Amino acid sequence: MSNYVLAIDQGTTSSRAIVFDGNHSPVASAQTEFEQHFPRSGWVEHEPEDIWQTTLSTCRQALAKAGVTANEIAAIGITNQRETTVVWDRETGKPLHRAIVWQDRRTADICAGLKKSGFEATVTATTGLLLDPYFSGTKVAWILDNVDGARAAADAGRLAFGTIDSFLLWRLTDGKVHATDATNASRTMLYDIHESRWSSEMCDLLKVPMSVLPQVMDSAADFGETSEDLFDGAIAIGGVAGDQQAATVGQACFKPGMMKSTYGTGCFALLNTGQTAVTSTNRLLTTVAYQLAGKPTYALEGSIFIAGAAVQWLRDGLKIIDNAAQSGELAAQADDTQNIYMVPAFVGLGAPYWDAEARGALFGITRATGPADFARAALESVGFQTRDLLEAMKGDWSGAGSDTVLRVDGGMTASNWTMQFLADILGAPVDRPRVLETTALGAAYLAGMYQDVYPDLEGFANTWALEQRFSPKLNTDLQTKQYEGWRDAVRRTLST
Repeated sequence: MSNYVLAIDQGTTSSRAIVFDGNHSPVASAQTEFEQHFPRSGWVEHEPEDIWQTTLSTCRQALAKAGVTANEIAAIGITNQRETTVVWDRETGKPLHRAIVWQDRRTADICAGLKKSGFEATVTATTGLLLDPYFSGTKVAWILDNVDGARAAADAGRLAFGTIDSFLLWRLTDGKVHATDATNASRTMLYDIHESRWSSEMCDLLKVPMSVLPQVMDSAADFGETSEDLFDGAIAIGGVAGDQQAATVGQACFKPGMMKSTYGTGCFALLNTGQTAVTSTNRLLTTVAYQLAGKPTYALEGSIFIAGAAVQWLRDGLKIIDNAAQSGELAAQADDTQNIYMVPAFVGLGAPYWDAEARGALFGITRATGPADFARAALESVGFQTRDLLEAMKGDWSGAGSDTVLRVDGGMTASNWTMQFLADILGAPVDRPRVLETTALGAAYLAGMYQDVYPDLEGFANTWALEQRFSPKLNTDLQTKQYEGWRDAVRRTLST
């Protein structure tokens, strides 16, 4: 009986594959990093072939480690770095350009021009998003305008656009399926989240021909099957969701008011708002959390561009740690009398500031400041930024009340020091689950549910298990003082 599910978790710096069993427990996994390309300041690119080859190889490795064959896999679920944009030739399958990564800021001037012309209100009302280079729409337009012959080819119907899920679906099915799910579509700035369809108005505004767009489907659906030659047998593909939405599913945040935050390269907090698409007045995003049976469930989202990347900077830039696990240990040695603030605006600031031109800064340095203080400031910056998001969510929606519990996942959550500071500065409990691979688990669950291997939402929610709760311990006055210091540091960093 086919009761295993293979999850593809294609991330910003690596591709992973995890085999889950019938009880949605991980059995085997494989992970491979790939090269990051920075051709100019503020530009970030990936080679699509690197993404494809590392995805393919990790799937094969995970299957081999688990000792299972294609006919024992009930379905594949795909989760992916969102907004990262690929345009390829429909006949050859060859990309026209490197993938433009979600972190890339090259279209800042395009966004600024559209904003100056008064289009942001229309963009937000239709898509739930803000005019920012973060999203896919202006990236597609840039490729069409800057690759020789691309726009003419697009107008002739020869090109296909996709976020990474679409590109992988195309390759996995040997070009038979050009599709995406509603969560990924909702991140393109081309999708009407209220009408659940591509917006001709947005496509006209951004000069993206609708012929290049993939079909939009539920997050659990029939996405075709893999070519038999890839895994020595065809495997059904039953689930697709952007990485943060997949983590929301993996954390079983199915009820309005439930909130999760994932700490990877960036940090992304989603608050389930149910069937209501809440319009933010605090520059948060309104997005599709997941879509099942044609019905979208919405969320408010706050996006922090730099979280785990700040720890990578400690390792690769300052070279004060050898690996990420050392950051919490080093931070614990910091001098409590120093108030060092790090604003990690390496690629601008995300929610709720959305300042593409801001750049990173350190405040409060003295002759006594050392590596431990830098480590502490880097980790604290993640907590402070999360507090910014929670404050904005409370301002937007009454469902984000004082009794909110934050469910966390991602690599940084392994640090008890970081999680305790997060609880302290939020003044709210932080719950770390037993299964930290919630992004891959969410993708696996969607696919397994579609194939009737896994239970319904309520049944899955009942299996969520707590590993540790971090309760706030910090004095309220001290918490307020520290947060005010952070807000002052941010004000000094903003470009306007």
